[in-house]
Amino acid sequence: MTSRTKKTPAARTPKTAPLGALQKAKRATATTPARAKAEPKPKLAPNAAQMAAKAYRLAALDQDFLLSDATRGARFLLEYEKAEQNLRAWGVRSTIVVFGSARVSMSGPERHRYWYSQAREFARIASERGGAKDVADGLRDNVIATGGGPGIMEAANRGAHDAGAPSVGFNIELPHEQGPNPYSTPDLTLQFHYFAIRKMHFAMRANALVVFPGGYGTLDELFELLTLRQNNKMSHDLPIILFDRDYWKQLLNFHVMVDAGMISPQDIDLFGFADDAEEIWAELMARGLHDVPAKQTRKLRSHPRKRR
Repeated sequence: MTSRTKKTPAARTPKTAPLGALQKAKRATATTPARAKAEPKPKLAPNAAQMAAKAYRLAALDQDFLLSDATRGARFLLEYEKAEQNLRAWGVRSTIVVFGSARVSMSGPERHRYWYSQAREFARIASERGGAKDVADGLRDNVIATGGGPGIMEAANRGAHDAGAPSVGFNIELPHEQGPNPYSTPDLTLQFHYFAIRKMHFAMRANALVVFPGGYGTLDELFELLTLRQNNKMSHDLPIILFDRDYWKQLLNFHVMVDAGMISPQDIDLFGFADDAEEIWAELMARGLHDVPAKQTRKLRSHPRKRR
């Protein structure tokens, strides 16, 4: 009989078993240099939570508090007082307020260019003849005051600048409004959030009001002061001049209100009209604005006067 010999099975290469978590950690330790030990975390002060709390902030430095609904009255006061202090520092006793459209420019249609040039010329005349260039007692009268923006406002501030006189820009914070024009006096270029406080400053020192053609904003400001004038809420008989008869008479028929009994016939006399810069000044003088010769006793400054 032939003997059978058992065949020894060929050696098999064992499959590599998956590494366990412990093996992985050992292999990583063997191939990766030892990491520096993390620095110990600084110990917090026992009152760290109290120090970081909003309640602990100084009220004057806490914007969340200052901009809350509860402090709206305080913001009214701050807007009023900041403007008041700047105006007093420059000795602005009275103003001539100039309203008009922000859409007018020297490169616009012919009519717009005329409005712009006449607003600029009137502001120069008023600044030279009205006392804005600093009289002997250090107080300024009939300083040009505008809404501070482009268009007619820019033209009026520019006219005062041409005369070497200061002028005021009462700017308002709006979503799509440009910044202040480059001609208002920097220390008198103010910004407001609240229309009410801005309108108050327009009215408080106004010796006269000149209204050039404009849109909704110009009409709003015109009727605000007309209403105060009608109801004797001004300290004097504020002269009001509307520039460009044709524009205003086409836009507004005030006699309709008289015929309907909405206003008295004498309310029509609260304002007059003019068609050029010299006529504006003549109308203002005829309605009670006094001509104060300007006596420049010192150069205009770009900063408030120091108290003596």
